[in-house]
Amino acid sequence: MKVILLEDVKSLGKKGDIVNVSDGYARNMILPKKLGVEATSKNLNDLKLQKANMERKAQENLDTAKAFAEELKGKEVVLTLKVGEGGKTFGSVSSKEISEGAKEQLHLDIDRKKLVLPNPIKTLGSTMVQIRLHPQVMGEIKVTVKEA
Repeated sequence: MKVILLEDVKSLGKKGDIVNVSDGYARNMILPKKLGVEATSKNLNDLKLQKANMERKAQENLDTAKAFAEELKGKEVVLTLKVGEGGKTFGSVSSKEISEGAKEQLHLDIDRKKLVLPNPIKTLGSTMVQIRLHPQVMGEIKVTVKEA
C-alpha cells in the first residue's frame, strides 16, 4: 500500500514522502496513529499543493531577509562604555545591548540571538557585527563604542 507520511517516521521516511508499506503495517500502525494517509489521487494533489505553498513561503522569507539585509547596510548603532585610566574599559557591550540600541536609535527590531558576536565588545571604536537573518542571508551592522 502506498502511504503519504504526515510526520517523520524512523526507518521509513520523512514528512511528505510517499512510501510503500505492507497493508497490515499501514492499517495497524500508520493510519490509526495519524502518521500518514493513503496515497489516493486527492491526497497526492493536496500534498503537491502543500509543497508548492511551503516553497512559496520559504521564498518570501528569503526575499524579506535579503531586503532587511539591504536596509541594514550603512546603519550604525552608537553605544557608550565607562573607561578608566589608560583607556581600560569597565564591562563590555553584549548582543542584548546592541539589540536594544538598534531598537532605540534605528527603530529596527533585531533579535539578539541572531547577532553573531563571538566575544563581547570590550574596546572603543567601530566594529562590524554580523546578523544571521536567514540560513542563506547574513546582514551586517556597524557598532561604534564611545567613551561615557
